[in-house]
Amino acid sequence: MATTLTPYLSFAGTTRKAFAFYEQALGAKIQAMLRHADMPAPPEGSAADGCGGQPQPSGDGIMHACLELPGGAMLFAGDVPPGVPFKGIEGAMLALQYDTTAQAEAAFAALAEGGQVTMALAPAFWAKTFGMLTDRFGVSWAVNGEPIPLA
Repeated sequence: MATTLTPYLSFAGTTRKAFAFYEQALGAKIQAMLRHADMPAPPEGSAADGCGGQPQPSGDGIMHACLELPGGAMLFAGDVPPGVPFKGIEGAMLALQYDTTAQAEAAFAALAEGGQVTMALAPAFWAKTFGMLTDRFGVSWAVNGEPIPLA
């Protein structure tokens, strides 16, 4: 059985803006953008009924979004429901691998726009270029370009 691992990010009401930005910055395609208002009501008495004692979210906030990157990788996200604390995205980093340094440089520059570079692109022993940044939405990225075979 094949296994895939797909990151699922939470945002405090900025999923729509973040995914529009990632679509442009990464040459990706938004496959789904479902609002809380689009959710069907859960069956009465089900585990989802009342969302753990909270009223079911409604409105224009994003319940689920799916972004497909070139090559088929997926990124999922959604806005935290109203009343759920949001502490930001901590303790995780999304890593991008590109076949060429030019591709890595373009993605790095696009993601860094309005964000903060934590490590400028530079050669590394595993790739001809590597850098790290936190984008304007608080997501940390590691960008690798042109991998170097490890012995």
